[in-house]
Amino acid sequence: MKKLVLGLLALCAFLNSFAAFEGDEKRVLIYTKNGEGYVHDNIAASVAALEKICRQEGILTEVSDEPSVFTPENLARFDGIVFSNSNNEAFDNDEQRKAFQDFIRSGHGFAAIHSANASERDWPWYWAMVGGKFLRHPPHQEFDVLVTDPDHPSTSPLPARWTVKDECYYSYQLNPDIHVLLSVDLTTIEDEQKETYPGETFGQLFPLAWCHEFEGGRQWYTALGHDSWFYEDPLFVEHLRGGLTWILAK
Repeated sequence: MKKLVLGLLALCAFLNSFAAFEGDEKRVLIYTKNGEGYVHDNIAASVAALEKICRQEGILTEVSDEPSVFTPENLARFDGIVFSNSNNEAFDNDEQRKAFQDFIRSGHGFAAIHSANASERDWPWYWAMVGGKFLRHPPHQEFDVLVTDPDHPSTSPLPARWTVKDECYYSYQLNPDIHVLLSVDLTTIEDEQKETYPGETFGQLFPLAWCHEFEGGRQWYTALGHDSWFYEDPLFVEHLRGGLTWILAK
């Protein structure tokens, strides 16, 4: 009987520790809302890549394109939010925007992928939080990306010069607070409008990925990721992994 009791106590202790471990798991909301306008056909591939990364990292995920998920009660369940190829209007009303703001200001993480810096184009707070606002891109082409900061988790797996085939996003309304991680080598870009913008704003470079801390939370953005197939590229996957784990590490 004594052995049985000790065994039951040991089992209870194990289950309690397992439950505590489960409760410590991070949870991320992957949000893909697109308002009226262009919708990328890469959304399913981007979500699949993020879900796979999260499974490997022991992070729980939920996926939605419904603005109704942005309530204080629902967002309290999450440690981070990823806007994955969202575009144009992300919210239906100011109450949802306020819930999102409060989430960021409470110290949580946020990541934005590709067209997500074209969401909420009429909301200056969002541009400042993401770090910049989409302006335009030259034709889809092959170009070189330079690692500006090799010590960040999202860039440390990458070569110093990385040749990609993608859309090269030019952003404006750039927040001077951002810490640039990746830059495009503009000498490798064919663009008839390049002299107009970005011109020589950053010399022969232009920011493509960055991070910063904004009003209490951590933010990470990458302009890469237009094509569905790129979400299976090992280097790009590691880039995403590093950004996701960084926003959750605070």
